[in-house]
Amino acid sequence: MAISQRARNAAPSPTLAITARVKALKAAGRDVIGFGAGEPDFDTPDHIKQAAIDALHAGYTKYTPSSGDVDLKAAIAAKLSHDNGLQYKPSQIIVSCGAKHSLYNIFQAMLDDGDEVIISAPYWVSYPEMVKLAGGKPVIVGTTAAENFVPTRDVVLAAITPKTRAIILNSPSNPTGGVASRQQVKDLAALCIQHDLYLISDEIYEKLVYDGNEHISPGALGSDIFNRTITVNGCSKAYSMTGWRIGYAAAADDELIAAMGRIQDQSTSNPTSIAQKAAVAALTKNPEVVEEMRTHFEHRRNLIVRLLNEMPGISCSMPGGAFYAFPDVSAIYGKRYEEIVISGSDALTDYLLDTADVAVVPGSGFGADNYVRLSYATSEKNISAGLERMALALQKLE
Repeated sequence: MAISQRARNAAPSPTLAITARVKALKAAGRDVIGFGAGEPDFDTPDHIKQAAIDALHAGYTKYTPSSGDVDLKAAIAAKLSHDNGLQYKPSQIIVSCGAKHSLYNIFQAMLDDGDEVIISAPYWVSYPEMVKLAGGKPVIVGTTAAENFVPTRDVVLAAITPKTRAIILNSPSNPTGGVASRQQVKDLAALCIQHDLYLISDEIYEKLVYDGNEHISPGALGSDIFNRTITVNGCSKAYSMTGWRIGYAAAADDELIAAMGRIQDQSTSNPTSIAQKAAVAALTKNPEVVEEMRTHFEHRRNLIVRLLNEMPGISCSMPGGAFYAFPDVSAIYGKRYEEIVISGSDALTDYLLDTADVAVVPGSGFGADNYVRLSYATSEKNISAGLERMALALQKLE
């Protein structure tokens, strides 16, 4: 069978590949400690599950409007107003099958062949692939740990061409945990205004910030940038609802939201009906459960960063948000164990999994081969045991 060039050009997700590999090894009896999963290890809170149960009992099992039910759009609009200072009408909101789906729809609706999107590295693995699947060109710009892995104004400015359509901001970030400062967000917003670009703000980790860091929604900085911002969020990370698949996008550009709606009409149609009712409960009830999870993540973050920095050759900055540690492991490259040479992040990942039963994600898939990503969405017991294994494995390298 002939496979389309579009499909041939799409790279597999390294995070999903690691997760699948760990599950297979565990099924075979291996005691693997995994730091790969990009999802909270907490159960979905009971009141959210109960809302879905109630919806089932009420017979809420039919199609909803393709772009999301009216009560969920109203809840999202109220959330964006209260939490983010963003005033969207329900007609300016689309609900999709996860925030990833929202982003996919954005690129399909926005890009023509050859249009460019500026993406900062390290980046979430799906951004470049989704741009390419829409016929666009991802333009990668570099960042540094000293800047919280947020690109500087000058670096972004140098990447803007007449073909540029948008800049992506993911704060807090996957994979780095970096949080953009207010000034950094203002700098990116100013470039979008000056060059008439969209600013795609992926805010899926907004509730998970630490050390007094502040999450900034770019659209709240003024009417000019509000009109150019597409705000993307969902229920997966803050409410531990990864499998429920509810994400959303909001934009003042009614034409863009309508175009996304048409694409969704002809692809997935509506997100699952009972999941939408669960999302209403998540957004409107018991906000304290989010703080409970955030507090646990903060304790875990402190533990994993301390243990990583105690290992020779490892340097890990303190992430300001999300639930990922992103250590620089490049000082280990070139070392070997027997016939195994640690030539990069992929080789290190294989070595740790094969010899220590520890699963991390190579930085190569994030555009940052000097790093690996460890999710601390796991217990402190697993963090301590897993990093003890990792330290012993690294001690064997010469």
